[in-house]
Amino acid sequence: MLKNHPKGLLVAFFSNMGERFGFYTMMAILVLFLQAKYGLSADNAGGIYSWFYFSIYALALVGGILADSTKKYKLVILAGIIIMFAGYVIIAVPGMSLTITIIGLMTIALGNGLFKGNLQAVVGQMYDDPKYSKLRDTAFMIFYMGINVGAFFAPFAANGMRNWWLKANGFAHDGSLPALCHQLRNGTLTDTSVLQQLADKVSLTGPVTDLGAFAEKYIDVFSKGYNYAFGIAAGAMVISLLVYIIFNRLLPNKEKKTTASASSSEKIEFKPVALIAAIIAIGVTATALHFIKEIGWAAGFALGLFAGFVTWIILSSHKEERARITALILVFVVVIFFWMSFHQNGLTLTLFARDYTVKQVGPFTNLFFTLPSMLAVIGAIAGIILLVYKNMKTSNRLAGGILFVVALLFALFFLNGFDPTGLMKKFLTVFGPQNAIAPEVFQSFNPLFIVSLTFPVMGAFAWMNKKGIEPSTPKKIGIGMVIAALGFVIILISSIGAPSPASLQGAPVSDADRVSPYWLISSYLVLTVAELFLSPMGLSFVSKVAPSRFQGLMQGGWLLATAVGNKLLFIGTLLWDRVNLSTLWLVFIICCLLSATFIFSILRRLEKASVS
Repeated sequence: MLKNHPKGLLVAFFSNMGERFGFYTMMAILVLFLQAKYGLSADNAGGIYSWFYFSIYALALVGGILADSTKKYKLVILAGIIIMFAGYVIIAVPGMSLTITIIGLMTIALGNGLFKGNLQAVVGQMYDDPKYSKLRDTAFMIFYMGINVGAFFAPFAANGMRNWWLKANGFAHDGSLPALCHQLRNGTLTDTSVLQQLADKVSLTGPVTDLGAFAEKYIDVFSKGYNYAFGIAAGAMVISLLVYIIFNRLLPNKEKKTTASASSSEKIEFKPVALIAAIIAIGVTATALHFIKEIGWAAGFALGLFAGFVTWIILSSHKEERARITALILVFVVVIFFWMSFHQNGLTLTLFARDYTVKQVGPFTNLFFTLPSMLAVIGAIAGIILLVYKNMKTSNRLAGGILFVVALLFALFFLNGFDPTGLMKKFLTVFGPQNAIAPEVFQSFNPLFIVSLTFPVMGAFAWMNKKGIEPSTPKKIGIGMVIAALGFVIILISSIGAPSPASLQGAPVSDADRVSPYWLISSYLVLTVAELFLSPMGLSFVSKVAPSRFQGLMQGGWLLATAVGNKLLFIGTLLWDRVNLSTLWLVFIICCLLSATFIFSILRRLEKASVS
């Protein structure tokens, strides 16, 4: 996998993997935590979620400017890791007010802004060397896989910590209960029969006799479980920090290559005219959009910041840089709509998982919803690959056979308790006829599919390259948008005939109206393929096309576009309580198809920029 690649790629891979594990541990539960702890509506929780996600990526501009100006990319990355750790510690402390929690989130966002874009820029710098330049697309796919290895384990960690804390306090998990408990506390719950039924079901110490006391305690225990999950995220940052400190010498040092005699063309020029024009663009755009119904100042400011960035970078660029800068900006526009749609996986798709998928599944389906059983499935598949893959050494085939047998035994145990030695029963619990699943765990499917599909997609691209038919990087981005639309088509089909959230008026969806989790899993699978065509290819495109003096800043521009898309996530929660589900998913289908059409209409221009 890493053959012919510089050693620094592995450092970036593991540094990013640790950071992403922590980040996705938090993101898997953030909206659910805000609702459970503070009783926020989906709209309000979604607003905080989208602001945080916006800040995560928007602040990459700050990191990019700082690193490009000083050329101390590695030092800025280190500062980012330390600041992120401090933010995770803040939100890991139980009992904090909503204000303190938001401060913690913004601290994480600042650290991420210093870290993420600049680490991507450093990866690109390694492949500026002609020795490695042809491996750039592959490198970013490998780097991107590191992101998702960490993200795969994160939801299980978050879910496991919360469930452990609930059980330690005499409760089982039910995602519907926190909202009902808050309604009881607020005096808005007119019928307590559903709450009483669910309370009795989750109480491990017997029937509940005092619903008021139960509601208070369940909210407290439920939210503390999430706090401790944030603590796991803080621990992951420590691992990422250690990896980076010990091995960062293997990364390129831009500072050493930039001498005092370097030409001014390599420096960022802060032209007064450009800065004034950028500020005007921000103000005009934000003000104009404010008067459009439902957009308001928040989204207006986000789009205004993007307009300001575009204005500033164009006026600050030299004539010979302008074609490349413009090409990148056009891709950034498409990125906005992709992430606005794709990152619904942490918002409306998570709400769909909680409210519209079945709460309990059989033993086979449950294989994919617990970490030990999923690892058993992955191990069995890996074993088969080692056994049948051509040109494999005998020792590797033997290892594959052993891995397959062991993993299969574990899978059989989970399915029906097959345990001749009786050892597994001491450590693991066999699945029953019906097993509760948590909505957070759906978040693990996207990174699992990323890790599983990276090599097949890389292999497909390599095969097409040999045949001379590999699509250009911009064309891959356009294809990715079409595939993303198909992902939402799947979830649209599953939603036909489902009651709208508005019609339910806060009541749980009946079991008869809930759908199989395979609908959502299938949607995640297709969206993941789309992501592989767009995200790592986009990062590669930016690193290749960005002028040398704007490497960190243009990576920040990519992340700013991502930030704007994340700020527009509110469209999902805005429509959640106002339209039926099919209409909601149709909105995202249209966004993806329009974006694909736009990419293909400017394809020649983008391809020209990538080879100039």
